[in-house]
Parts: sequence; C-alpha cells; structure tokens
Amino acid sequence: MFFFSDVFEPSVFLFSLAAIIVVIVLCVPFVMLLTASPLCEIIRYNEEEHFIDENATLQTFPSLMEHSQINLSVIVPAYNEEVRLEPMLDEALDFLLERQRNIPRFTFEIVIVNDGSKDGTAKVAAKYTKSYGSDKVRVLNLIRNRGKGGAVRLGVLSARGSVILFADADGATKFSDIVKLENELRSHIQVDYIVEPDKVGKSVAIVCGSRAHLEQEAVANRSFFRTILMYGFHFLVWLFTVRTIKDTQCGFKMFTREAAVQCFHNLHVERWAFDVELLYVANRFSIPVSEVAVNWQEIEGSKIVPVFSWLQMALDLFLIWFRYFIGAWDVTLVHKKNK
Repeated sequence: MFFFSDVFEPSVFLFSLAAIIVVIVLCVPFVMLLTASPLCEIIRYNEEEHFIDENATLQTFPSLMEHSQINLSVIVPAYNEEVRLEPMLDEALDFLLERQRNIPRFTFEIVIVNDGSKDGTAKVAAKYTKSYGSDKVRVLNLIRNRGKGGAVRLGVLSARGSVILFADADGATKFSDIVKLENELRSHIQVDYIVEPDKVGKSVAIVCGSRAHLEQEAVANRSFFRTILMYGFHFLVWLFTVRTIKDTQCGFKMFTREAAVQCFHNLHVERWAFDVELLYVANRFSIPVSEVAVNWQEIEGSKIVPVFSWLQMALDLFLIWFRYFIGAWDVTLVHKKNK
C-alpha cells in the first residue's frame, strides 16, 4: 500500500533521500539507453482484437475512439489470478446486477484482461462469460505478459462505457465504494452518467480511490526498512511527477471516456508505475483529478516483490520525469473522427 505523507520524520526522510540518490546515481549510466523509445506506440496482436462470446464465436472488440455504447465499463487486469479473481468478480457482479434490477436503464460490462497468465486465470474468466453472456463479461487474452499498465491500457482501449473504472483483481477495495467515486465524478461533470449518458460527451475528469486515511495503521504494521522504502517512493512521486494526489497506486480509478482517450493514448509505462504517468499526463492536459477515501484490506498473493519492485518503480518515476523533461516523450491531444 503506497501513499504520500504530508509530514516526514527527519531521520526517515534523510535516510530515504540518501537511498533514492544512491539508486538514481547507480542507474544514470543506463538512462540514455532506456530512453531509446520516444514514440507512444500501441502494440496489439491480431488475436487481441477479438474475444470469444458465450456461444464460442469470435467477436471483435470495439474501440475507445468510438462513441460509448453503455454506461459503465469495468476493466480488471489479471495476471495469475485464478484464486483471487473469482471472489472479486462475484462481488462486482452482485453489486452491478442489483443496480441494474433497481435501475433497468443502467448498462455495464466487465472486461477481464488476462495478462499472459500461466495458471487457470483464463478458464476462470471464460466461465463468467459463459454464465453471464459476453455483453456483460468479456475476456481479453494477451499473447504475452505486458505488466499491469499494459493490461489496463489495452482493456480501456477496448471499452464501451461512457465512464470507465479499472479495479484490481484481488478485490482489496470494496466494490460498492464505486458509489463514492461516482458521486465525486458527478461533482466534476455536473451530470449523472447513468441518467444522461449522452451528456457526458467531451467532459473530462478522473477520480482516484485512496487509502491515504489508512497510513498510520500501515506504518505501524510495517518494518522500519519497508517504511523507509514507502516514504522514499512517495517522496519521489512528489518530487518528479504528481503532487496533488496522496495515493497514486490504489487500483480503483474512474475516468470519463474522453479523459481515458487522452490519457491512455499518451501512456508509455506498462509496469507498476503506470498510475503515476497516467496522473502526470492528466495534469499536463489540466484534467480535473480528485481523490476519495475507499475501504481497503490487504489480500494475500500480491505480485509486488519487496525492495525490487519499489526500486524498479523508483527508476520508472525518474525516467518518466527525465523523458518528458528532455522531450523524448510528450503529450498529444487526440481527436476522434466523427462517424
């Protein structure tokens, strides 16, 4: 769990800063090599353009560049999640189907992005398509593992919703907290996307679920070394990229369709730090971004490797700043073609 603290203990801050400087200095010789890809290229294999419906028929995914067809798309990136995926989907579908019973005009889909899993994730996901139909549950099987950022990106590019949410497959965030995000989103766009989906149109806004209110509990349960790494990471986030959001890494974020078009077409990072670049791009476009506290509990089976993953993310943060700073990366306004 990661979030930025407004107040650092002096000893922790100095230790964290020293560790960060050492990591950056050691990585500097590799910086120019790692900035060799200036273009924001979307690589997608032909097989990833399609999904299998409940009748075992090959169907083509729509494009994010098309007009929305439904109210809500939920994107679930999943890598080796055969154990944790099922409880998460059950909770999400129970909530969404109950809402649909109460509001018949409400339409939704869940897009499960199987990120090159080596376990039974694909079979678990396919079972839900067969049970609920491909209009409600679709599976995007990636040919190779892309990383969480790459999986979320391809899922979003295949979404039909006027509003898009991505949610982690572990179910750590209570799904019904989507209502909190929707209420905050409504305050930005001034319309109810369920009642008036066509009026969302060119509205842009992003709402991030946040665990920042759980910070003190997290620190109390962590070792001193892991606490240093956590504070060091969030100091880097604050220093290089995003200063307005305390918890950039919570896997529960909501976008209007137009905000998703602009942000995800400009995304480069495919690993854990993609959330940070996403918010950095949103800031470059002056897209309103806000943060809402959500219920969260740690679920066993995290894919983050202590120390290594944090160092990898620290390097990614520096490279995000460096590549934009030298102009190797830039943001480009995306225009939809009228049909």
